[in-house]
Amino acid sequence: MPTSDFVLITCEHGGNRVPAEYRTLFRDYRALLDSHRGYDAGALKLAQELAAALNAPLVASTISRLLVDLNRSITHPHVFSAAVRNASAELRERIIERYYRPHRARVERYVEQAVARRQRVIHLACHSFTPTLDGVDRRADLGLLYDPARPGEVALCAQWKSVLVLQVPGVVVRRNYPYLGKNDGLTTSLRRRFRPTAYVGVEIEINQRHVFANAPAWRMLRRAIVQSVRTTLEQ
Repeated sequence: MPTSDFVLITCEHGGNRVPAEYRTLFRDYRALLDSHRGYDAGALKLAQELAAALNAPLVASTISRLLVDLNRSITHPHVFSAAVRNASAELRERIIERYYRPHRARVERYVEQAVARRQRVIHLACHSFTPTLDGVDRRADLGLLYDPARPGEVALCAQWKSVLVLQVPGVVVRRNYPYLGKNDGLTTSLRRRFRPTAYVGVEIEINQRHVFANAPAWRMLRRAIVQSVRTTLEQ
């Protein structure tokens, strides 16, 4: 049985940076790079504050998800965007080797080392979502994504939601929304390798309307999220 918890914070879509050697691929995609399709606005800031408050390691990337999506399986049809998909196989493999594999390897190494020390890993992956997609409003302030078949993830998210709604009356927290936690992603791939008692993976999804609201309100929400995580882990 695990002897303690090890908290790990990640951010797979923290920026929309495209290295100089690949910028010609994105001549017609500048607007997309600046949109929710290019990166998860606000996710990196939250990840940094969680890591600092919890004294946890942070593995983050500021490479645009349109160059390569670090939260997709390498065989997923959308691991590359349309801007990159038709590039040469050699170029795509170079992108994988420079950006995709190192991020995945760092995360996996932290988990492997903690499990070897008989610690339970609490992995919080920070993301954000656009308030409206394809004309449909997303009705949540915060989403917590997890696998319903893993009791540790169910318990953590239920407790976390309870704590947060007490701290911030009126906040709408939904579980497995706006996506399902068992969909393809980094946490899903790690669940395949590590048993439920050793690995607990949760994706945090912030509604970007808060990110682009006034700065004090966004700062207060981040503080509430950080404090609710600390309270939940202590309990």
